Parts: sequence; structure tokens; C-alpha cells
Amino acid sequence: MLKKILLGLLVIFIIIQFFSPKKNNTNDLTYDITTKYEVPDDVNHLLKVSCNDCHSNKTEYPWYANIQPVGWWLNDHVVDGKKHLNFSEFTNKPIAIQNHKLEETIEMVEKKYMPIDDYTKFGLHAEANLTDKQRNMIINWAQDQMDYLKDTYPADSLILKRKKRK
Repeated sequence: MLKKILLGLLVIFIIIQFFSPKKNNTNDLTYDITTKYEVPDDVNHLLKVSCNDCHSNKTEYPWYANIQPVGWWLNDHVVDGKKHLNFSEFTNKPIAIQNHKLEETIEMVEKKYMPIDDYTKFGLHAEANLTDKQRNMIINWAQDQMDYLKDTYPADSLILKRKKRK
């Protein structure tokens, strides 16, 4: 009986390998954050190694992303990450949203919510384990960009307007 169960599980495992999620690798830079904002090389490197796999249109997939159900799990992380913040689509959003996303970036990095623990568990993505100095670099950069927006745009254009409830 155990042999049949194990054989059945093996067959299911083999079958699910044919159902992979679509890869996040368009790398369209039309609305990338770098098209409007100054991103110094050191900050760009930190964003690349600690943020962009889940928060851009260019994910660098590890080998195990090709094995299901791990690939599905990773895809869920990427889809969810891009839903909250996508550096590749950043300038396609209204100025108030851009300002708000920079503010959220500061908060998430400051509170060490980002990068998420799942991304750095078991020594994976070791470069994404940010030091306090690296966190401050990202925070200071994001604050500088918010200051730029404040100096460039009217104050009321930087505030997210709440939708009226009906």
C-alpha cells in the first residue's frame, strides 16, 4: 500500500512540473525609477540585490524556481511584491503615489520588514542581508527623492487623496 502511495505522489510530482508560472523577466525600463530619479550606483546595487527580484519586472530566478511547487510559491512572492511596489513601473504612477511609495520604502527598510525573511533564509541571497549602513543608504536616498519631489511639485499634488465612500 505504501508503495502505491509513494508511486502516486511521484506521478503527481512529475505532472506538476509541466505547469510552471510565467517568468517575470520583461525588463521593460520605460517607466523605471531610474528614468526620473537619480539612483547612485551603490544604492542601485543594493536595490538590485535586495529588492528588484520581487519589486521590478526583472527577477533573477534561482535554479530551484524551476521545480514545482517551489516555483509557484516564489511566483506568489513576486506577484505580491510587484503589487505593492514595482520599481520598473514607478514613474507610470501619479506623483502622489510615487511620493507615498518612497515613504513606504523608508518605513519598510527602517523597520527591517524588507527584504522579507523568506528571501534571506538558509543563507539564500546573502547580499540581501542589509547592514545598518546599507539600510541607511537606501533610507537617505529615498528621503532625498521625497525632498526632490517636495521642491519640484506643489504640496497638494504629493498627498494621496482618499476615495469618497458612497
